[in-house]
Amino acid sequence: MINFIVWIILGAIIGWLASLVMGTNRQQGLLLDIVVGIVGAFLGGLVFSLFGFGTSINEGNFSIPSLIVSFIGAVILLAIVKAVRRRTA
Repeated sequence: MINFIVWIILGAIIGWLASLVMGTNRQQGLLLDIVVGIVGAFLGGLVFSLFGFGTSINEGNFSIPSLIVSFIGAVILLAIVKAVRRRTA
């Protein structure tokens, strides 16, 4: 249970930091920050595993490298969302 709470908190922080980097902070709230952080962690883990290295917070590994991979995945996710929004708008 504690691991789940830490996962939510770190997901929110990672999502918030990624939204600051990508300039989408004003468009999303806490719940979307959490979703971006968690989905971004999954995406980052998937992308980095294709290259043979990396882990994410979704695997229960709360190390500095896993946080960096999760952050990069969240930034990638927001970049994809911004590109799709530009095309449809």
